[in-house]
Amino acid sequence: MSKNSHRNDHNNEHDCSQHNQHNHSKGSHAHGHGHSHSHGHSHGHGANKNALKLSFFLIAGYMIIEFIGGLLTNSLALLSDAGHMLSDAGALGLSYLAMTWGQRQASKSKTFGYKRFEVLAAFINGLALALISIYIFWEAFERLSNPPGIMTSGMLTISVIGLLVNIAAAFILMRGDTSENLNIRSAFLHVLGDLLGSVGAIVAALLIMFFGWNLADPIASILVAILVIISAYRVTRDSIHILMEGTPLNMNIDQIKQSLLDLEHVVEVHDLHVWALSSDVPLLSCHIIIQDPMYSSVVMERAQKLLKEQYEIKHITIQIDRLGTQCYIEHH
Repeated sequence: MSKNSHRNDHNNEHDCSQHNQHNHSKGSHAHGHGHSHSHGHSHGHGANKNALKLSFFLIAGYMIIEFIGGLLTNSLALLSDAGHMLSDAGALGLSYLAMTWGQRQASKSKTFGYKRFEVLAAFINGLALALISIYIFWEAFERLSNPPGIMTSGMLTISVIGLLVNIAAAFILMRGDTSENLNIRSAFLHVLGDLLGSVGAIVAALLIMFFGWNLADPIASILVAILVIISAYRVTRDSIHILMEGTPLNMNIDQIKQSLLDLEHVVEVHDLHVWALSSDVPLLSCHIIIQDPMYSSVVMERAQKLLKEQYEIKHITIQIDRLGTQCYIEHH
């Protein structure tokens, strides 16, 4: 009796860190299962990389032509569009580099690997868009007071070809994951803004050609700059949210908590954190309190299944605590 009593007292004294050591292997096991279902994700990742690479060569090649054309025709709309294409080429190249680095294996110094680099690239892309738009605003306002002469035929020809190039690049990027992957979405927004810039340059060229309205060139540039800065704001906002480890926008943390509380044998859920490593890799950690420790394995298995199937969270760390166990966590 004394030995059993001693064992029970010893078990009651286990704190959160001891439980975490016991259950972390199960959490790691859950993470392993997440990777075992990643064939579709790998296929999508490869499609994203190919889309970025093809778009980069297409945009970078025509950017040189448009820049030379802008200088020859003296068109700010073309030069601003070429500057935007330069930003596009840099964004696409940086995004491709980010996805390539993101595939590197985790190490002892980078235990989560390099996927967060994709978010950093999106953040840099957003800042680049903002800087480009500010320059366009400044140059356009300068030209409003003194509209220069423009070679409209050359401006129109280059703008139409630029429009076709941007449509092709946008179509290529749409084959990637523009809805979920922040890196692809930021690159797509770059190209979409540039496409609208080409439309603006075409309209400006036609207005100058038929009505002699030289103000159309800087006005078209201002409209493009407004569209560009809106895109910059959205991409920068979303990337900062991830870098600050905010809850993914498509997840309701109260709903997740309630789903876990609805599981049988669960008494309480606390220290619940949901964040994202990159735009398409959500992570979750939490403490689940149960009344009877004999159901630890059952609750763990059901919680992992729920989070994977209902919320598509593959990287899960759950700590099972017994009711009455003291937990040394400062923020719950």
